[in-house]
Amino acid sequence: MVKKALCEECGNEIIIPDDSLVGEIITCSTCGIDYELVKVEESRVELKEAEAVGEDWGE
Repeated sequence: MVKKALCEECGNEIIIPDDSLVGEIITCSTCGIDYELVKVEESRVELKEAEAVGEDWGE
């Protein structure tokens, strides 16, 4: 069964591959926003916007 989610930013339908695992980063093909896969069930997935981790350059 194909799993889908909607991008909160642009409304694009995101196809979630069957072999995706919790914690994996999924990117919207339209706007480029990254989402973290939080939950995978048979017919439902839950995404949250991935946190951007920046360099601290040793500060």
